[in-house]
Amino acid sequence: MNQGLYMSKDLMQSIIQHFGALSNVQAIALADSQTTGFVDDHSDLDFYIYTTEPIPVNHRINMIKEIGASKVEFDLQFWDLNDAWIDSDSGIEVDMIYWDIAWIETQIERVLIRHQASVGYSTCFWHTVLISKLLFERENWFTNLQSKCLHPYPEGLRDAILAKNHPILRNVSQSYYEQIKNAIERNDLISINHRLSALFASYFDVLFALNFMPNPGEKRVLDYALKACSKVPENLRIQVEEVLGSATWPKKVFSVK
Repeated sequence: MNQGLYMSKDLMQSIIQHFGALSNVQAIALADSQTTGFVDDHSDLDFYIYTTEPIPVNHRINMIKEIGASKVEFDLQFWDLNDAWIDSDSGIEVDMIYWDIAWIETQIERVLIRHQASVGYSTCFWHTVLISKLLFERENWFTNLQSKCLHPYPEGLRDAILAKNHPILRNVSQSYYEQIKNAIERNDLISINHRLSALFASYFDVLFALNFMPNPGEKRVLDYALKACSKVPENLRIQVEEVLGSATWPKKVFSVK
C-alpha cells in the first residue's frame, strides 16, 4: 500500500493555500480512493477545483510549480479539464480536475430533480460530490451542494435508468448482446471489446439503480458493488471475470450458432 497517500497533509495545505487564494475558486474537495475506501499502490489523489470562471493555464502552471511537481502534464482536455503531476516530496500522483460550479449544479439537478438517465454512468457526478472530502469553500457553496446530494435516491430516477439501460443489454434488436454476437461472427475483436465495455457500463448503472445507490464510475466498480450493494447476482465476480477473461475467445461465453 502506498503509505504516502496518508502523509499528504502538507500537499493538501499547499494546494489550498495557492488555489484557495483565487477569487474565482469557490471550493476545493478531495474525491478519490481514500474517500471510497479502496486505496492501493496505484491510487492517486484527485482534487476537484470548483470555479466560477476558468483559471488561466499560465496561473495554474506557476502555482503547481510552486507547490512542487515533476512529470507535469498541463491543460489536459480529453475528458474533464485537468492538470496531472507527481508531487516531488511524496511521489504521489496528483490529478487536479476543474469543474464549473454552474455545470456541476446542473448535473446534480439533472438526476435528482429531473430524473434524467444516461446510457451508462448516469449518477457518477452525484457520487463524486457525495463522497468528496471538503478542503476549502466560500460562502458554504459546496456544503450546500453536498447537502442536496444527501437526497434519498429518487424512485423516478431509478425507473428512468432502468428504462434507458436495461433494454439495450439484451432485449432489443440493437442490444449489446446482439452487437457482440455479430462482432464474434465477424471475428472483430476491437468491436467485441468496445461493446463489452459499453455493456458493463449500462449493466452496473442498472445494478446500482436497483440498489438505490449512485454509480461510482469505472474504477473498482466491481469491488464497490460487491461491498456496497445488498442486491447482486450470485457469483457476480466470477461471471464478470469469465466474460472479460474470455474476450479474445468469446464463443466460450456467448452462444453463437
